[in-house]
Amino acid sequence: MDYSLPQELLDYLNELDSFIEKEIKPLEEQDDNVRFFDHRREWARTDFENDGLPRPEWEDLMREAKRRADDAGYLRFAMDPKFGGKGGSNLWMTVIREYLAAKGLGLHYDQQNEHSIVANNPFAKMFDDFGTDEQRAEFIQGMFDGTRRITFGLTEPYHGSDATHMETRAVPETRDGVDGWLINGEKMWTTGMHVATHCALFARTSGEDGAAKGITCFLVPADDPGVKVEQYLWTFNMPTDHPRVSFTDVWVPDSAIFGPPDNGLPLAQSFVHENRIRQAAGSLGSAVYCIEESVRYARLRKPFGEELSRNQAIQFPLVELHTQCEMVRQLIRKTAWEMDQMSHPEVEKRISDKVSMCNYWANRLCCEAADRAIQVHGGVGYSRHKPFEHIYRHHRRYRITEGTEEIQMRKVGAFLFGYLGPKRKEFSELTYDDVDYRKEPQIRPRSGWQAIETTRPPADS
Repeated sequence: MDYSLPQELLDYLNELDSFIEKEIKPLEEQDDNVRFFDHRREWARTDFENDGLPRPEWEDLMREAKRRADDAGYLRFAMDPKFGGKGGSNLWMTVIREYLAAKGLGLHYDQQNEHSIVANNPFAKMFDDFGTDEQRAEFIQGMFDGTRRITFGLTEPYHGSDATHMETRAVPETRDGVDGWLINGEKMWTTGMHVATHCALFARTSGEDGAAKGITCFLVPADDPGVKVEQYLWTFNMPTDHPRVSFTDVWVPDSAIFGPPDNGLPLAQSFVHENRIRQAAGSLGSAVYCIEESVRYARLRKPFGEELSRNQAIQFPLVELHTQCEMVRQLIRKTAWEMDQMSHPEVEKRISDKVSMCNYWANRLCCEAADRAIQVHGGVGYSRHKPFEHIYRHHRRYRITEGTEEIQMRKVGAFLFGYLGPKRKEFSELTYDDVDYRKEPQIRPRSGWQAIETTRPPADS
């Protein structure tokens, strides 16, 4: 068992460093672009007189950074080589995301916007896995060149994390001899709708409320007359591009169906795991940044003539956070490695709980580290002249999006108690005799160690 990072990966991180210094840092510093990252960042990024939307110049700057990263061959790292990528693994992506986030705020990586010089591109992966030939041709390259931008229409105002009770409906309707669907409903948190060309809209097409089956995903043009942004929801961390959107008598042809009809929820799950593990790595990197900055400050600050760091009240909270970083890092990398050994459906069946563990714990850890950094830095930590308030406000969001902490803990609980996952068969056969205190304890056929080993794929997979 070798826990060391391969030299090839370390060399790639050095490549990224060189690219950042040569291309990204100069771009960040020219024309006062640093205003998007220093104490002026929230005001520089936000058009408060225009529904709190991101300012065009801020979004243009991120697009230019991505263009340069794409030209240099870094942006599509995680994509299949047939799309100009390098087929980067989940393990490599977690290391890269942690590494970039640990550098602090900058144009190289800004998690508030899922912006990075090494992109995640979950939608491109979804189109590769679920799209028709025509959809792949239109959308995959379109997402890279900016001609296609897709938002995600799943969550609804009255149902939140429960997608199975969605009220958005699609019914068959033929127009001018073309078979299609008439859609009516409302969605929340359709992030990026202000620049989207399409919404990947989930609607019930059959079945009863509460059923996982009977939900279909449609690619709805954002400029359809029946699509209306009702409200941009102002958030803890601004700017906002998270609206409530209504869909009224929107008609689309059958060709707009994305993925299998009546079985659209697996599309949402298909990229959740990759997003969650990489997001966890980014949160870990931001936590590391907060801790290391706090350590440096505590060594330099000398109240009452002595280094602040000599106080155990300063040391011990940072020691605990540092310890948690070490532990969650190993869990993230082990889980990412396991994901690389199996298909998407197998990830859902066998280690979805591990992905949830990584995500909810890393996001919580980042918030705690940012809060501690504010405390260690005192008044200046509370000011916007340090990035900790921004990191806290942004990462607080991740404890809700991508599945709330509670939803992810529920998933872990379902695996732990055998309602889902590898233990399901074992627990379904459990009898009272197995836990009767009056009988001699028996050696179980599966110990905790063996349970860990069940995450490893079979030899012939």
